[in-house]
Amino acid sequence: MFQPIDQMKTGIKLKVMLKVAGYDVKYIQEYLHLSCPQSIYRWFKGRALPSVEHLCAMSKLLNVHMEDLLVLEGESLTHSMIKLVNNPTTKRLLAYANCIQNAA
Repeated sequence: MFQPIDQMKTGIKLKVMLKVAGYDVKYIQEYLHLSCPQSIYRWFKGRALPSVEHLCAMSKLLNVHMEDLLVLEGESLTHSMIKLVNNPTTKRLLAYANCIQNAA
């Protein structure tokens, strides 16, 4: 049996990871050859998940495994991102993401 992906937490994680890496929505749109940024905003809000192709491209851009971009149901966002934390700025963004998650 598989464990479903938590779309909301995955969206928050993607947003934080891309922000920490210094990428904005316009750059991601161009990098993924998307005609408009709405798909990216839907990912960030947890309304949709990126396709496998887009996950693969973002994993290469961020230099992480595709699985590291996802959060499984029942997994905390903090736990999901803990191995990616390597500097104080990332820690602050992670704390902010955790607050957003708890408010939702």
